[in-house]
Amino acid sequence: MPYFAATSFSMILTANNIKKKYGSLEVLKGVNLAINKGEIVSIAGSSGAGKSTLLHILGTLDQADAGEILLNSTPVHSLKGKKLAAFRNEHIGFVFQFHHLLPEFTALENVCIPGWIAGKKKKLVEARANHLLDMLHLSERSEHKPQALSGGEQQRVAIARALINDPDIVFADEPTGNLDSKNARELHDLFIQLRNELNQTFLIVTHNEELAGMSDRILHMKDGVIIN
Repeated sequence: MPYFAATSFSMILTANNIKKKYGSLEVLKGVNLAINKGEIVSIAGSSGAGKSTLLHILGTLDQADAGEILLNSTPVHSLKGKKLAAFRNEHIGFVFQFHHLLPEFTALENVCIPGWIAGKKKKLVEARANHLLDMLHLSERSEHKPQALSGGEQQRVAIARALINDPDIVFADEPTGNLDSKNARELHDLFIQLRNELNQTFLIVTHNEELAGMSDRILHMKDGVIIN
């Protein structure tokens, strides 16, 4: 059972008939889904089911061979080049298993980067970054570089970075896969907190049954399709 019901029922993401092949291997065979604003949805399934491929396509990091994706009514499948990159940076946040923090920058600077890329004023970006780091209990670590942070702290910095531009949705690909059980549990609770306090929407690919069980819904994938 989920921890809490979703706080809103306005549709934010829909995908229709998403298909993807790599050579002769048909990875996605016509996936349909819909996500509501303020909802935490997990995608579960065995390795090779197509979960991460689907997440990367929905997040515009990869391109489908067929199908439509609407994010807040914007047909993102039709965006290309700089328009796509700008839309992704402004409207989508990402959290990965390996945090992908830039080692030469502090925690604060890592969080700020998407805001700077978006051309927002430096002081406003830094103010929001500091607010997010404070919310995630990282204020005292803001000037530390990634190598001086624990794995759990690095993942929380990555979450703050994902939230810096107030995205419509955050895609998380195995976000607890590189964490011990204590830090994984804290990350689970953090997703719930962010949904409740910010009405943030999450779509999570995970093998972690506890994290999946805390979601509002679980979508099960098998052989390139969602089966529930």
